[in-house]
Amino acid sequence: MKSCLKPLLGLALAGLACIAGAQPPAAPQPAAPAAQPQQPPTVSASARRLYERSKGQLLQIRTLIKTQDSQASVGSGFIVSDDGHIVTNYHVISQFALEPDSYRLRYATTDGEGGALELLDFDARRDLALLRAVDDGKGGGLKGRGALAFRPQSQPLAKGERIYSMGNPHDVAFAVVEGNYNGLVDRSFDPLIYYAGGINPGMSGGPVLDEDGRVVGVNVSTLLFSQQVSFLVPGEFAESLVRRSLAAKPVHSAAWGRLRDQLTRYQDELVARFLASPWESANNERYRLPVPKQDFMRCWGRGTSADTKGLDFERSQCRMDHALFVSGSLQTGWLDMSHEAYDGSKLGALRFARQYSGSFRNERLGAADKARTAPFCKEQFVDRDGLPLRAVVCLRAYRKLEGLHDLSILVTTVDSPTQGALGRFDARGVSFDNALKLAAHYLEGFAWTKTSQAK
Repeated sequence: MKSCLKPLLGLALAGLACIAGAQPPAAPQPAAPAAQPQQPPTVSASARRLYERSKGQLLQIRTLIKTQDSQASVGSGFIVSDDGHIVTNYHVISQFALEPDSYRLRYATTDGEGGALELLDFDARRDLALLRAVDDGKGGGLKGRGALAFRPQSQPLAKGERIYSMGNPHDVAFAVVEGNYNGLVDRSFDPLIYYAGGINPGMSGGPVLDEDGRVVGVNVSTLLFSQQVSFLVPGEFAESLVRRSLAAKPVHSAAWGRLRDQLTRYQDELVARFLASPWESANNERYRLPVPKQDFMRCWGRGTSADTKGLDFERSQCRMDHALFVSGSLQTGWLDMSHEAYDGSKLGALRFARQYSGSFRNERLGAADKARTAPFCKEQFVDRDGLPLRAVVCLRAYRKLEGLHDLSILVTTVDSPTQGALGRFDARGVSFDNALKLAAHYLEGFAWTKTSQAK
């Protein structure tokens, strides 16, 4: 099955940390290329005023190799307490969180000071982390520098209001970029702010301020190959993390267990919401094919022209925009599904069978890698109210996130020598029990249309 050719919003989303020797992470595709630098517009008097007012609380966050000063990644952050607590993105400090024996964290201020950092907590679902400055003998800490305040939730922004993103793009210099608040992203499972402003890698974790200098969001990602389309974590989630973890003890060991627990809770909620939503049906004359409601997924489709002399087909692909960052090589927590309906009556049974079988064989189910095992697959023929199906269900276990798996399901109809449908469903980072529920739910979405049954 060929992928949908029209790009999906979110396939080109990229995190904004600068990672040495690797491209910035993308959501949901880990291999998206780095964002192209964008030239900021002329800075207004308001932007200059806000930068001067808040630059004392603005930081660069650096992940360094433990035994040397070479940096593995850089991002941004901001001070949220008089005791030197700092908010940034989880993906900025993920290397340290998962491999503390190999990395260390340091900060740099706008006036050239620096010091060590410790990790107190993180929220992988919201891509947030809470740090605290420590006096390691090389820096005096951040006490007394003041803290940025959060805008109260009781004072929501209006669409079009001017807001100001701050950070250190591409490890070049601290900067302020002004843009507009455009509400929350449509059809996103978790709330994300659509920010009409150009932010770049290295600005991840930096604050976005209103006209009064209060935090309304945290830089997190941008849409690649676009102009002025960026995304922010709403400030309320950062404020919540600060409130519950201000007195937390530092994290000294690899945080795989903490990460697994967070991802497990997330996938339970994701699967429950998905299963609670009934299937819609593709408008196919012969088959009822499962299509999700577009509450938090986006669907695109295409088909062949009516005068084609070969294989006629209709294709649909639906996918979540957003994925959860685990590491530079692994993202999880998203759903993806597609189907193709074929009519080979112009080809004849033999040629159709060859192409139909080839589409099935072209599907890739993954291989063993550092993060996941090789897929374990089971094939079975299923009868769905008289419609015969061939189904292959595969699971790949996560090596360091015990109890979580990637699920892939391939389904083909096997009822006609010249017609058929091929469907695929993928769920990333789900429990075994939820994988079984999703598999059953997906298969239930296939059936004859009423017209076909009547014939």
